[in-house]
Amino acid sequence: MKIISTPIELKEYLKNFNKTIGFVPTMGALHEGHITLIKEARKANELVVVSIFVNPTQFLKGEDLDKYPRKDEADKKICELSGVDILFFPDASSIYSKDEVSILAPNVRGFVLEGFSRPGHFSGVLTVVMKLLNIVNPTKAYFGKKDAQQLNLIALMVKQYFMNVEIVGVDTVRDSDGLALSSRNVYLSTKDRKEALKISSSLQTAAKMILKDVVNVENIIKEMREVLNPLEIFYVEILNLDFEIIKEVELGNTVILVEAKVGDTRLLDNIWL
Repeated sequence: MKIISTPIELKEYLKNFNKTIGFVPTMGALHEGHITLIKEARKANELVVVSIFVNPTQFLKGEDLDKYPRKDEADKKICELSGVDILFFPDASSIYSKDEVSILAPNVRGFVLEGFSRPGHFSGVLTVVMKLLNIVNPTKAYFGKKDAQQLNLIALMVKQYFMNVEIVGVDTVRDSDGLALSSRNVYLSTKDRKEALKISSSLQTAAKMILKDVVNVENIIKEMREVLNPLEIFYVEILNLDFEIIKEVELGNTVILVEAKVGDTRLLDNIWL
């Protein structure tokens, strides 16, 4: 595995490769969910590139940028054992300059759900993803479906900017207790983790209702909120795959999304139906 730390070096290294490239952008603190993304990239591409970069522009003032979990040596080993060909490990000074061109999240989709409570977050996400895609120029780029809104916006950006890359969404990986894997799970105490299971339980409740032919969105959300009580809920929404409001669940075109705070930690989860 080759480790590269600057965009110029990576672009220079890749320019002579006439191979399909699978790219997995991450913020490190790798877990089984990231390994699944890497495996999917490995199966479908001749070369696999992983980036580890804790992107400062997607953190709002007072958020956990400084304490975001960093496990650099462990992450390098995980990448090596997972068959990664190139690990891109830049610092912020090589990615950003003092006078940046701005990429803004769309006015509607970028400022609802997580974007409502974290204004500007998705502008930072799209900016860094645009930069990384331009540096790596991959055939396919892999993102987890757990961050459904992020995945939707990245796919929208690629479409609207006519970018030559396929965005691949990969199913959420869960722990044995049902909790969606996340680098931020390390923040959870034993008590918090038990409370966090209400998030996946609320989604299971929704799925069971739908299996019993309950498709009214308002009724499903009401039941989900009862399961989530007393967590601080940022949103519970049921949308179509274009992230538009719907009144009834349509199988094959629905995503159910939850964001809630457990202790001091914000957690996201969803199911795609």
